[in-house]
Order: sequence, then C-alpha cells, then structure tokens
Amino acid sequence: MRRRLLTLAWSSGQASGTLAIGATAWLLSGLTPSPLVNGVLLAVATLPLLLPLPQRIRPGYLLQLLGLLLLLAVATGLLGRSVLAPLLAIALLAVGLRLAQDPLQRQIHGRWAVPNGELRAGAEAGRLAGSLLTALLFPIGKALLQFGGALVLLLPLAPLVGALRAGGHPEERRHEGEAAEPAPWRLEPGGVLQGLLLGGLFALLPLWVRQQAAGSCFDFGLLLTAYGLGRTGAEAWGLRLPPRLPYLLMAALLLATQFVGGWGAVLLFVPFGLLAAVADARLALGVDPAGDLQQNWSVLERSSALGGLAGSLGMGLIAQLIGLGGSLPIQLAAFLGAGLLLPLLQRRRP
Repeated sequence: MRRRLLTLAWSSGQASGTLAIGATAWLLSGLTPSPLVNGVLLAVATLPLLLPLPQRIRPGYLLQLLGLLLLLAVATGLLGRSVLAPLLAIALLAVGLRLAQDPLQRQIHGRWAVPNGELRAGAEAGRLAGSLLTALLFPIGKALLQFGGALVLLLPLAPLVGALRAGGHPEERRHEGEAAEPAPWRLEPGGVLQGLLLGGLFALLPLWVRQQAAGSCFDFGLLLTAYGLGRTGAEAWGLRLPPRLPYLLMAALLLATQFVGGWGAVLLFVPFGLLAAVADARLALGVDPAGDLQQNWSVLERSSALGGLAGSLGMGLIAQLIGLGGSLPIQLAAFLGAGLLLPLLQRRRP
C-alpha cells in the first residue's frame, strides 16, 4: 500500500508540472499574439535541462510552489496582462523540476524500493492526466482552476519531501547540493534536428489552435493528450520503422490536419506522437549501439533539449516575420528534409 501511495504522489507531481505548462502556454497565447513571445515560453521551460544545476529536493520543490503561486496571481488578474509574469513563473517551475526531479526519483527508488519501471509508468500516467486536465478544467474555471489544480496536484509530494529531508540515507545526503551529473558532453545530431522540429511545432501550437483553427483550450489540451497517448503506445507496441518513414509520415499528418477539423485533427495527433516516439527510440539506440542505453537516452535528451530551445525561438522568429500562416509550409518542409537528412547523418557516424 505504501508503495502505491508513493507512486501516486510521484505521478501527481508529474501531472502538476504538465498541467501548469500546458495551461500557461494557452494563457500566454491569449495575452499576446506574438509568435516570438510564445516561442520564448518553451525555450524557458527547456533551458534548465541544459544547465548543470545542483541536486536540491527541498529548494526545487519550493521553487515549483512559488512558480504556481505566481501563476495563480496572474490568473486572478493581480499582475495585469504582463507576459513577463507567466514567463518568470515557468522559469521558476522548470528550474525547480530540474533541481528536484532526479534526486527525488532516486530516493523513492532507493529508500522505499519502488521499482524504476513503476515510477516511469507513473510519470507517463501523470503527464497524460496533466494534459487531459488542461482540457477539462478550462471550461469549468478557466486558468484559475487550472493553476489551482496544478497546485493541489503538487501538494501530495510535500510530506514525502519533508520525510526525505528529515531522514534521508547518508549516501543520499552526501550528494544533496552537488551539481547534477551531466550526461556525457556530446551531441547527437539527429536528436538536435528532431528537437528543432518538435520545438518549433509545439512552441506555436497554442497560437495555431487559437488563431488558425478558432479552437479553445479544451481542443489544445486534447491535442496534447492525443500526442501523449501516441508516445505511450509506441513503447507498448514496440513499433519499428525505416529511418525516413516517421518524418515523412509526420509531415503527411501535419498536412492532413489542415483538411480535417474537430475530433479528426485531434485523433491525428495520436499517430503523430507514436511516430515521434519511434524516431526517438531509433535515435537513442544509434547514439552508441554497444553502450549503455540509459546513457544513450541522456545524450539524446540533452541534444533534443538544445534543438528544442533553438527550434522554439527560431520558428517563433520566423512566424513573427512572415506571419503564423506562412510558418506551416516551412515546418512541413523541415519534416520532409529531416526524413532525407537524418539517415545520411546516421550512415556517416564513425
């Protein structure tokens, strides 16, 4: 029973972060139509993944709480319509997650023997729940209920954070405060390129739903949920595809969203997420086929984060200059180009 409660608290924390980031993306798209400013949000959320920040569970948790309280202040109108407050709040939340997430997972696994596989499954379920709540809570209470829900979802971790602080293992206490051990400083070109593609797409997705599709936060949240379901399904099915095919199919799905509306467009994001996960798995295996897979994923995560940072800012700037509608052909060309370029990059790997 205790193990299940710990996994549930961990999953609730993941749902909180996903809900807060999704709700803020929608909120910001309503505060400003600027693609560049909207692209900055994803860049701010991604940047901490590239920094060697210390492993501090309690400060990280407190920063997450502070970020959510700031978002609540924005939702109530106390801070006006400034775009700086939501960006600052997401920066606090993202840094807090970076400080606390990895050491908290290690302590739950090491001190209470919760299997890592169970924690990963709980994290996936939490992220899906956060995306779904982004959709469901907005029609009821708009941003105020979304951010209030994110705060409530973070609270189950509070007793756990307090207990770990009071009685952690000596080995865990010794590492508390050290900089997070970085992944080997190498970049996977395919990971950078894929990060560019997905970062550019998701940075502008709230604006696309709001302006081009005349949709609501409910529609946006369902798109995120469908994408997450697809990514989860890829691991369950163990799907393998030729290296070019995922990117060509993702381009076709993006194009298809322009010709179908409503639930049809939402459902297209299920195979889109599945294809993105299949491409990720192939890239991770290709980092070092004879090496440790977990280390390969760490290299890929860092590479994708760097690409996502550049993609969100780059596509935001492009859309700022030529208009949001003009950015879609560029995104389609980028996915098609990746389908041609990535296999060549992998063949030239020494």
